[in-house]
Amino acid sequence: MSDISLADFHLTMQVLDHLDAGIVILDKNYNVYAWNTFMQAYSGISTDQIMGKPLFDVVENLPESWLKNKISSTFKLRMRSFSAWEDRPWVFKFSNFSPISGGADFMYQNMTLTPLKSLTGEYTHICLTITDVTDIAKNKNHLRESNEQLTHLSITDRLTQLYNRGHWENCLVEEFEHYQQMHQPMTLVMFDIDHFKNVNDTYGHVAGDAVIKTIADIVRKAKRQSDIAGRYGGEEFGVILPGTTADMTSYFTERLRKKVERANVVVDGKTINVTISLGVCQLHPGITNYESWLEQTDSALYESKNKGRNQTTIMQANGKFTSLATNVKNINEFNRNIG
Repeated sequence: MSDISLADFHLTMQVLDHLDAGIVILDKNYNVYAWNTFMQAYSGISTDQIMGKPLFDVVENLPESWLKNKISSTFKLRMRSFSAWEDRPWVFKFSNFSPISGGADFMYQNMTLTPLKSLTGEYTHICLTITDVTDIAKNKNHLRESNEQLTHLSITDRLTQLYNRGHWENCLVEEFEHYQQMHQPMTLVMFDIDHFKNVNDTYGHVAGDAVIKTIADIVRKAKRQSDIAGRYGGEEFGVILPGTTADMTSYFTERLRKKVERANVVVDGKTINVTISLGVCQLHPGITNYESWLEQTDSALYESKNKGRNQTTIMQANGKFTSLATNVKNINEFNRNIG
């Protein structure tokens, strides 16, 4: 090598070593031809330990199969390729030492792969440029988490942690539209707490809140994963049961009613027992909008109250009220669908 080329090489290596990014140059057999100061500092592997040796024999925890495929495709296409941290958080598993992005256990990385030509014009080497994007990744992840929390707060009832009325009604609209397209069974249950005003008047609003929270917990445990439960307002709740007939719903409503009836809510040493009244309405072609579905279910609920409370009433397609009977077949079918 001439004096000029040696000088050029020395200058080039100084530039590579002072870059705030990792530089790795490999040949087609993955032997290392360049390993700059950035790579040495974060990997703990010196140039003496890795130069001229296969990358995958020296560096641990590399995504070997993925990286080899990436390098191979870059050579074939003869153009730059890119790997973003959103798709693969890291290629080289380096610890995160940045005080600004504290909380990240590793360095988030972007990687650029650049094929390099030899003097003959043949692509013989590839340059991997590793960029530390931990600060960007942490900020973006924090923003996403914050947005998720805000979304959760915007659709959740603070007291019960069930869906709030606004979001639950949006779900009701969506499920009604889904029924119109698919015509699969779908049932709505509305219920409220019997004599709830007496609970507040006798024990106070703190006790009333405790009762509502207890019933919400019972609902959450009794429903299937696919069922959509929400606090409709005050002491009234709604549950949408997709893929479920009114008869099948009997197991859910009876299990719920009995669990509430047996529940003891203890506030300031005083035990409070309550019951619930329920109304059920299965969607049918005669119901033309979700408001009507809700109204008919509410009518069944108030029929339960008029009959003496602590019971379930179903609104039939013919507009008549009947008790919602439970049979073994319905219970078994519902059980199979519990998420």
